[in-house]
Amino acid sequence: MKDPASVAGVADAHERAQAAHGLIDDYQAAIGELSRIRREALEHLLAGGMTQSQIAELLEVSRSRVSQLLSAGTRPERAFLGTGRLTVAIGGKQEAGRHDPGDVLSAESFAAYNALSELARSVGLDASYEVVPPPGFVHLNRPNLIVLTSPRLLPFVGQVMEADPHLRFASDDRGWYLMDGETEYRSPRDDGHSADYGYVGRLPRPDGKGSFLYLAGTHAQGTLGAAQFVADNLAQLYKELKNRRFSTIIRCEYDASNPRKVLACERVTPIYRHES
Repeated sequence: MKDPASVAGVADAHERAQAAHGLIDDYQAAIGELSRIRREALEHLLAGGMTQSQIAELLEVSRSRVSQLLSAGTRPERAFLGTGRLTVAIGGKQEAGRHDPGDVLSAESFAAYNALSELARSVGLDASYEVVPPPGFVHLNRPNLIVLTSPRLLPFVGQVMEADPHLRFASDDRGWYLMDGETEYRSPRDDGHSADYGYVGRLPRPDGKGSFLYLAGTHAQGTLGAAQFVADNLAQLYKELKNRRFSTIIRCEYDASNPRKVLACERVTPIYRHES
C-alpha cells in the first residue's frame, strides 16, 4: 500500500487524483477490517471475564468509549463474507429463442445476489456482481469472492469442488443433483414440488492463497436458498467456522407462485469442516 507522501509527490494532477482516490479506498477498507478485529477482541475479553472498566484501562480510554466501540464497531461476522469490497461472480446462460443469444442471469440468481449485497451492506461491506459468460471460465484467484450457480454453468468450479472430501455435484439423464457420500439429494422441483437443494461451502482457490465462498443449487431456486441460508445464519456460521473451509447441503422451500420468494431453509447434512 502506498503512503500519502508518495501520492503527494505524483507530478501529474490526473494521476495524483487517481492515486489518492485509490489510496483512500484502501485505507477505508483497512480501517473497517481493523475495527472488526478490535470489536471481536473486545468481545472475547468480555466473555473471558474482564469488565468494561478493565478494558478501558487496558486501552487507555474511557469506559463510555469502550461501550461505543462495542456497539459501533464493525460486526465481527462480516469476516465470513470478506475483508473488503465483495465480488459476486454469477454464471450466465444463453437465452433461448434469440438469433444473437445473450448471456443472462436467472431471476433467482440475481435475487441471490441482492440478498447477499443487502447482507454485505448490513455489516459494512460493499458488493458488486459480474456475469460469467459461457463456457463459465470464472477467475477464482482473487480475494473477497463469492461464486453463485452450479457446475452446469461453471464447470471449472465443479473441478475445484473435488477438494471437498464430503459433498459433490453429479449429473445423469435425470439432471443435476447433490451427493453426500452415497446419499443422493435430488431436487423435489423435478417432481413438481416447490423445493430445491443447495450447496453452501468455502473452497480453496486454485493458487493456494486463500478461499472463496460458493453457493449453488441443483436449480436456480436452490442457489437463492443457499444465499438466504447464509443471510439468516451469518453470525452463527462465523462463530462456528470463522474463515475455515467447510460445506453443507441445505433444503429450501419457495413460493410456487413466486419462485423468487424463499419460505424456509434448513440444513439436511452436517456442517462438514474440511481439513487444511
